[in-house]
Amino acid sequence: MNYEALKAHLARMQADMVRALQSLVERESPSDDKPRLDALAHFLQGRFGALGAEATVLPQVETGDQLRVVFPRQSGSWAAPPALLLCHMDTVWPAGTLALRPFRVEEGRAYGPGAYDMKAGIVAAEFALRAVTELGLRLPRPVLLLVNADEEIGSGDSRLLIEELARRSQYVFVLEPPLASGALKTARKGVGRFVVEIVGRAAHAGVEPEKGISAVLELAHQIVSLQGLADAGQGTTINVGVVHGGTRSNVVAAHAEAQVDVRVWSMAEAARVAAAIKGLEPQGTGIQLRVRGGFGRPPMERTTASTVLFRRAQEIGRYLGLDLAEASTGGGSDANFTAALGIPTLDGLGVAGDGGHADHEHVLVESLPERAALLAALLVNL
Repeated sequence: MNYEALKAHLARMQADMVRALQSLVERESPSDDKPRLDALAHFLQGRFGALGAEATVLPQVETGDQLRVVFPRQSGSWAAPPALLLCHMDTVWPAGTLALRPFRVEEGRAYGPGAYDMKAGIVAAEFALRAVTELGLRLPRPVLLLVNADEEIGSGDSRLLIEELARRSQYVFVLEPPLASGALKTARKGVGRFVVEIVGRAAHAGVEPEKGISAVLELAHQIVSLQGLADAGQGTTINVGVVHGGTRSNVVAAHAEAQVDVRVWSMAEAARVAAAIKGLEPQGTGIQLRVRGGFGRPPMERTTASTVLFRRAQEIGRYLGLDLAEASTGGGSDANFTAALGIPTLDGLGVAGDGGHADHEHVLVESLPERAALLAALLVNL
């Protein structure tokens, strides 16, 4: 294919891409705001439908509606397994953030809540498909795009659909932003969330403390045990991030609990840590101990399949003047689900920038056409 023509075509569309990004950022979409998310799903349905794609809004009961896009529109069965693109439209920012930090472009950077993570990825997908149409490029397989609305809160409602679509697909591209260095992601840590609950017995701390059983004291012992499960050599981290316990200082605490975050690189470590946490035993007499939770996202382990996919992306990137590197990250994404199924998965194909979940969140404007060109070239060649 003519890579220079593709680059030039999308470079001419840079201003349009910035306007498209602004239109998405200015439609605030917190994960817990279903009306706003539903409205954004219908807005995106119109944009992708205008490309000649089959764009379908998938209603959800509690979380925001999702959008499924098939490009080009299919009249019959697929001749080849599709390429699956994954995006999310929800953000960590509450409604009203835009009034404090409105969309703006300064010194080649486009700022705004949700711009980097990951509304720019949705823009890259749209304009990559536009370029395919406008340049008359031939796709070897249909493109299936899913834009979910609950990624930032664990993808609880969209996981089954993501996995179903992935099983039907040849490979998966996740349009989360790359690392700040621009590197693509071939490995992510699995994420586990647990709650350790302790029940003791209340008593007056001054009059008859011997009749009480302190849940707080027991929890302190358990926290030490939990931290002991970490393994720096394996990259396994344990963080007891939130602790609640007791009612008043003069009452022996009858209840306490801890919220625990676990990150692991491998399924083996996930199994080890999960078994250890669920197997915790009371250290004091008369204590009740309960554990809830588990691994919501399995680790995205670096595999031969994902490495081969990255090497092809690296090779194609060179034709576009991009020097792509691969890296790993401790955060999770929907790539964790598809990679765990053994489907070749490459993450970080969104737009370069920095500041995800931070006040200085932004994308590099020049990266918008660059990443759209990369995505289009990958879809045409793979």
